[in-house]
Amino acid sequence: MHKSSLSLGIFFAMTSVILGAFGAHYLKTIFTPELLQSFETGVKYQMYHGLALIALGIYAGSNKKGIQPIFISFLLGTLLFSGSIYILCMLKSNLQIGLGGLGILTPIGGIALIVGWGIWLVQIIKSPKNEAC
Repeated sequence: MHKSSLSLGIFFAMTSVILGAFGAHYLKTIFTPELLQSFETGVKYQMYHGLALIALGIYAGSNKKGIQPIFISFLLGTLLFSGSIYILCMLKSNLQIGLGGLGILTPIGGIALIVGWGIWLVQIIKSPKNEAC
């Protein structure tokens, strides 16, 4: 098992539940429906990649080779993708768009997530049949 991946995955999953509840019970009173939908997208992707990191940690038990680039891609991708959405929603809700260029972090984070999935897919395809699972 890969303890860092499991720990971070559980942390991302836990905090996505907290943020989702915060959005459903408090932010809906101050966010527009469009901002709330964007915030929920960040929460969903954080949860998806928390679960992916947990799966990666379990997968690492049978194949530790090459786990680090996937771990880093999912970590950075989630922070940039979901994190930038959270910050942008807060800024837009306060009518302070500011922090020019912050919006570019979202697609960069998305690309990092795609890269992580791509690396993992290539590893699975290239691994010997008995090592893939």
